[in-house]
Amino acid sequence: MSDRELVERITQQGDTRLFAEVVKRHSGMVFSKAMSVVHREELAAEVAQQTFVKAYEQLPLWRGQELKGWLAIIAVHTALHIVEKERRHRGRPAEDVADTLPDNFDPEHEERLLHMEQALSELPEQDQMLIRLHYYEQRKTADIAQLTGLTQQNVLVRLHRIREKLKEKMNRESNK
Repeated sequence: MSDRELVERITQQGDTRLFAEVVKRHSGMVFSKAMSVVHREELAAEVAQQTFVKAYEQLPLWRGQELKGWLAIIAVHTALHIVEKERRHRGRPAEDVADTLPDNFDPEHEERLLHMEQALSELPEQDQMLIRLHYYEQRKTADIAQLTGLTQQNVLVRLHRIREKLKEKMNRESNK
């Protein structure tokens, strides 16, 4: 059964037991995305759990795009939110903060990532999908062209324009 069929049966027929199959299929990828942001296994496991809870709650809002990419975005947003939350708790004693943050934690880099994620979420859905496929899933432009029905040249042009939009949005935000 495809992901689309699973989601339809869950949302339209109320067969919520099938969500376990969604978790089974995508838990490795979600955990991996979480680890790439938080760099700690126990925290990545928490992010993965929160990701699936959020996905389940938002399943009726899913627009039929690739489920794997949709879950990856939720995982990254959830992980970034947790990292930002830990960063805000810096008022605690330094040794407490050092125990909760990854060794290579760079607050300025994480702040830029949060701004980029916010700017990305404000783009049209198709632009978000192209960015997810190219950068998050590391698909080649030929694969993206085949998936979307666009020409490879059109994919390249659109990715360039989307990057320019993102730069412009982020520059406007940093100048406020």
